[in-house]
Amino acid sequence: MSIMKKLCGCRYGLRRVAAAVAAVVAGTLGAWSQYELDYRVSFTGNAGSGDFAPYYMMSNVHGVLTQPYSAMLRASVEREMDTSSRFSYGFGIDVVGGYSSKTTYRRYNLPTGEWLPNEQGPAPVWLQQLYGEVKYRCLFISLGMKERGSVFVNDELSSGDMTYSANARPIPGVRMGFVDFQDIPFTKGWVQIRGELSYGMSMSSDWLENHYNYYSGKITTDEWYCYKYLHFRTDPDKPFSFLVGMQSTCQFGGKYHIYFGGSEAVDRHKDMTPSAGSFFKAIIPMVGNSNYYEGNHLGTWDVMGRYRFRDGRELKVYYQSPWEDGSGIGKLNGFDGMYGIEFCNNRHGIVEGAVIEYIDLTNQSGPLHWAPGQFDLGYLIPNEATGGDDYYNNTDYNGYQLYGQSIGSPFMKSPIYNTDGYMQFTDNRIRGFHIGVMGHLSDSFGYRLMASYRKSWGTSLAPSLEKTHATSFSIEGRYDVKCVPGLSVKAQLALDRGTLLGDNFGGLVTVSYDGLLKL
Repeated sequence: MSIMKKLCGCRYGLRRVAAAVAAVVAGTLGAWSQYELDYRVSFTGNAGSGDFAPYYMMSNVHGVLTQPYSAMLRASVEREMDTSSRFSYGFGIDVVGGYSSKTTYRRYNLPTGEWLPNEQGPAPVWLQQLYGEVKYRCLFISLGMKERGSVFVNDELSSGDMTYSANARPIPGVRMGFVDFQDIPFTKGWVQIRGELSYGMSMSSDWLENHYNYYSGKITTDEWYCYKYLHFRTDPDKPFSFLVGMQSTCQFGGKYHIYFGGSEAVDRHKDMTPSAGSFFKAIIPMVGNSNYYEGNHLGTWDVMGRYRFRDGRELKVYYQSPWEDGSGIGKLNGFDGMYGIEFCNNRHGIVEGAVIEYIDLTNQSGPLHWAPGQFDLGYLIPNEATGGDDYYNNTDYNGYQLYGQSIGSPFMKSPIYNTDGYMQFTDNRIRGFHIGVMGHLSDSFGYRLMASYRKSWGTSLAPSLEKTHATSFSIEGRYDVKCVPGLSVKAQLALDRGTLLGDNFGGLVTVSYDGLLKL
């Protein structure tokens, strides 16, 4: 009898073990069945007049659309990180392809001494995003190229961050930092910190070589980028909070060629392939070869005050002060900067957000560069460096751009507009304003309006004989099809008028579908 009880007990125990194993297997399969990926498929068609798409159609869209005529299909799959979990990961791939019209640039042919037409446009297919990222606690690291916007201003309504905006294609590289603002120890949550550091390499050398005029100026290929920022913020749970910090970026490395009258100046060729020390000097500016600071350093001081009303609405007042060297960091560039006010409704309504910005970049610490102590007694650290800031331009680099689009604010006319094949910014002494408003007229229909006006005096080194100007306007509507969740239709009309960007007009329609892929 005891043997029978033991066998029965064993049989009963085996059943419990089998049931437990089955539960684990079922749970595992269930977990796999819940593995979800977000996907998006969209078709965009636009048509218009002019050499390029209107300003508000091609700015702050990560460099995807530039031409007056195009028909593009875009598909992406991604898994977003769960920032609320201690450990999480994410990845994504995004491909764009289709037809785009071409713009005629000019190129010099030295053997014949002629200027020849040079038609250029986007590639039929390109990889817009490909990345993987991992997070642990408050830290993350990301590898690849991922669309990232401003950490300071609202990309949907602002004219664009002056250091790192949503205007250019993503730069392939590695990025690491805090996931979001983190409490600083011993401050009891009154002060928080946020920051990132990234290194990347330009993949636009072919684009530069195809668009350059090979007559005058310079062309630099294979350059590296280093971007970093550090922001401090007071307790956001209080009605009033304050943010202050700096963004900084550096172009370094690369190969430099300069041309005079169609001939390459061989003695001015420079191979600036970076050393291990160059990556450190990209973070903290230091003197490199030729007694100059290595790389093209620029950035902004960022200041913002935010007040939250009792009903949850917010009002933000912010200021970005650009700098190219010590004079700008020391605020010797006068009134230069972007001054903005943003209203956030934080709920559905006719006006959900609005931005008004004034941009003035006409001082630039004066037109002449002056560094009197740079070579005194052989010392390499100048006791003063002022003037000739020449925003987004540099002696050794093509300008702060990627595929012709400004990496910073698109409010300064990007080099892609230079149909003469010049690879730098021709209009950075500008003054103007920008307005953006968005909201919903119903649960299904949203809108966005944007308008701007600016005047340009060229640059300090090459001032315009006559000031140029541009007026830009855009109206955009989006309809979410309720009977087909995930399906939406967007329509946009935009125009430019004036001598700065030319007279451009265009219309755009995008049909997109967002879905959830379960594996």
